[in-house]
Amino acid sequence: MFAQLSKRPWIIAVVIAVLLLAWLFSGDRFVARDYVEPDQPATTNDLARVEIQWLEAQPMQRQHVVQGQIEAWRRVELRAQVSGSVQNLDQDKGNRVAADQLLLSISPDDRPAQVARSEADVRQRQSDVTAAKRLRERSLVSANELMRLESELAKARAELDSARLQQRNTKIKAPFAGIYDQRMVELGDFVQPGQSLLTLVDIDRLKVSAQIAQQQVTQLELGQPVKVELLDGRTLQGELHFIAAAADPGSRSFRIEVKVDNPDGLRLAGASATLHIQTGEAMAHRLSPALLSLDETGRHGVKWVNEAQRVEFTPVQLISVDNQGAWVSGLPPKVALITLGQGFVQPGQQVRTQLAAEGS
Repeated sequence: MFAQLSKRPWIIAVVIAVLLLAWLFSGDRFVARDYVEPDQPATTNDLARVEIQWLEAQPMQRQHVVQGQIEAWRRVELRAQVSGSVQNLDQDKGNRVAADQLLLSISPDDRPAQVARSEADVRQRQSDVTAAKRLRERSLVSANELMRLESELAKARAELDSARLQQRNTKIKAPFAGIYDQRMVELGDFVQPGQSLLTLVDIDRLKVSAQIAQQQVTQLELGQPVKVELLDGRTLQGELHFIAAAADPGSRSFRIEVKVDNPDGLRLAGASATLHIQTGEAMAHRLSPALLSLDETGRHGVKWVNEAQRVEFTPVQLISVDNQGAWVSGLPPKVALITLGQGFVQPGQQVRTQLAAEGS
């Protein structure tokens, strides 16, 4: 047969031409199948598929969590009021001392003698005034002379008060009960007025200071209970006892202080702590922080699917975050939250939904 065809080459050319035309027409049909007119509606198979999980709002305790600094309830740096040498260290640093207990002594030098001279001068001036008053009753002393003597007596008394104060200032006493925390001088050091001598702290009660954002300060009230979480996991109970009246000019945040009783005298002043401030009950949804996203303006929110099977983005307020998840408010009471595929869909886009598997 092939021998016969080889004798008629025009037949072979016709066959090849027919095959080429058949191949070209078949290609047009394939292209037509892939092309969709712009106004042709998309089928369900073309919609993006997402997994959803139905979530319902639950009541939860709203709280603010901020980092704070633990401070002693009171701390004072005692300074020298007079010049002199450190004569005696009456207490060792680290000791617990009572109010008005002697802590440190400065040499009195000639101050006792000054007090004695002033006392004698007062006695002399008082005697002169007493005699002048008797003479004045018989008109033997003028009124001006009596006034001069009374003025000198007042001056002598003022000098005596000053001398006694100088002498008292050589004894450095505790203004309140506390811990003798630091000492800046040693025995024999010569000190000048204004020089730091020692510090005294009261840790029977502590205060924890922190800065809170201006958006949250309106939710705080004095007396609110506060949980203070220490770095080692221990917790103390406190009470909000101070809220600044004006914000810090730099950070626009407000200083708050929490009062914490410390009957065991725990040495915590200077350490860091986390404050958990309860601000009442709120309805919120608990979800994974990984499901939070940002819109074009930088707001936190989540994507969910409405009844028309279209994606919606709702900004939310982050109430709290822990190892188990995040509590957010601002969503509808019951919502079909997108748990898988949210990064591939946009608000307003119609999607196909599938319930997420239990435990996913």
